[in-house]
Amino acid sequence: MCASRRKKLPEVSRVLAEVATGSRKADLIILDGTLVNVYTGKLQPHTDVAIAAGRIAYIGSAAHLAGPDTILVHAKGRYIVPGLLDGHMHVESTMLSVTEFAKAALAKGTTGVFMDPHEIANVFGSEGVRWMHEEGQQLPLKVYTTFPSCVPSTDDLEDAGACLHVSDIEEGMTWEGVAGLGEVMNFPGVVHGDPKMAGEIAATINAGKTVTGHFPSDSDSELQAYIASGVSSCHETVTREQGLRKLELGMYLMVREGSAWHDVKEVIKVVTEDGADSAQVLLITDDVYPQTLIEKGHMNHVVRRAIKEGVDPVKAIQMGSINTARYFRVDGDVGGIAPGKCADVLLIGDLGRMEPSTVIADGEIVWEDGELRAGFPVYEYPAHARDSVRLARPLVPGDFAVPSTLGAASSGTAVRVIRAIENSARTGRGTARLEVAGGYIQPSVEQDVLTLACIDRHHGSGQISLAFAQGFGLKRGAVASTVAHDSHNLLVMGASHEEMAFAANELAKLGGGMIAVLDGQVLAAVPMVIAGLMSDQPLPTVARQVQELEQAWKTLGCTLNAPFMTFSLIALPVIPELRITNRGLADVDQFRIVPLELGTE
Repeated sequence: MCASRRKKLPEVSRVLAEVATGSRKADLIILDGTLVNVYTGKLQPHTDVAIAAGRIAYIGSAAHLAGPDTILVHAKGRYIVPGLLDGHMHVESTMLSVTEFAKAALAKGTTGVFMDPHEIANVFGSEGVRWMHEEGQQLPLKVYTTFPSCVPSTDDLEDAGACLHVSDIEEGMTWEGVAGLGEVMNFPGVVHGDPKMAGEIAATINAGKTVTGHFPSDSDSELQAYIASGVSSCHETVTREQGLRKLELGMYLMVREGSAWHDVKEVIKVVTEDGADSAQVLLITDDVYPQTLIEKGHMNHVVRRAIKEGVDPVKAIQMGSINTARYFRVDGDVGGIAPGKCADVLLIGDLGRMEPSTVIADGEIVWEDGELRAGFPVYEYPAHARDSVRLARPLVPGDFAVPSTLGAASSGTAVRVIRAIENSARTGRGTARLEVAGGYIQPSVEQDVLTLACIDRHHGSGQISLAFAQGFGLKRGAVASTVAHDSHNLLVMGASHEEMAFAANELAKLGGGMIAVLDGQVLAAVPMVIAGLMSDQPLPTVARQVQELEQAWKTLGCTLNAPFMTFSLIALPVIPELRITNRGLADVDQFRIVPLELGTE
């Protein structure tokens, strides 16, 4: 049932009451399962659940509510589990359209997501947000939008394709299905009273909605100022100590398990070892890519990871359902199985495995025994959504030559280096001694120091910034991506300038996405024609393309897990320590652009 057909409780409450009292027959009854009650934290064996008009009507012994047209689902030996909710995620990171993502998520037991479409907002602004929001409203997956807050993520370090202002947030809060404000990444701006940040937070709170956060700093005073400003959650917690402190200060702790960032193992210790109350702990994915959806799952994988780390299964399910619903103030509709709630229900044989055999959304069976049974309408993006890579001209090898401020006479120079960290959204701050030839700083494959470029792809300005990266292990070839959080300019990295120019130009011809090249040939590519961020192809096609891309990275010498996701974050100037943006090399700790060469300030 899509949002346009989904009934609000007052519209169907009389029907539900009639079913509960036996004067009307149920549409569907789940018979004889073990109910996972997220309200009591207990298991209720031999329980029936009667459904009518897309909502729960009755819980208990419900065989008497069956009529000749009632669908009976026998659940003996299975658990009756509320549909899972992802409290913070970016659909764009799946590389899929909202519709294709919904198919994959529902099959894994996710019945609702709170998406933050700030990736497309950085390319097309409020218009892009509306496209994805509208697409989500017509699906059997419940798609709530948190309206992007920081576009660009900072005003001083980078330039995106669009900007959002307080007036955009005020308008967005009036849209049906908008649940709050997307992650407030500009935490220094919040802490120090930036008027734009203050206005966005005020607009959200005045609309009675939730302000979600992003706070990677270890500063306790800044954390408290951040919370006092109205931000109530954080998903950037990577240590147990950070997590416990945020809970102590009343924050909702979002514990992330994505494709490249694996935080559950460490952060969930606040529950398993510190004994913290889990009521304000939410499980989320943040960023997942197609292989993860196919091979591991979605929210069911995150819940499974928490269980593996020692969390009681019912408590883990609470973290992936009712806790999230309460945080976003939609628990009147979703998050648990109780009279009046939307009938979003999973049937699961083993809570440790968390693999649903049946998924019910709004009272309709959408997935059963390996088959998707729901219908999905086609959403058409406008033509200009596919025209987002605008370069001033084709790139040439000379565009990637890094001049030294020391002049042609120098034989070597010390440079700052962005150090990639496997399975982490953070980067390290490195240094390297590199040769200078003809006045240009030379990369060093031997030291694993590669040339890195960030090119404006929104305005056709010809702006190019250059730096060096370490930790990817490329020995040859080049890679490029228009997925470059958060401003999504064109990122290029390689062992030779010729290969870098080839990679950039070929990716521009595809309309954006990700690419790996070697010896003037394309090894693999994932075309993403929607805003340079999302494919228009189905999940199996995209998954195959991503698998080929991952293999191509290995062919070039990289051994990192999900290297293209780590690469896509190397331009994000709101997470420590060192990043590249279209304006230059950004020191996130100092929140300023710094020279590439050491000792030249």
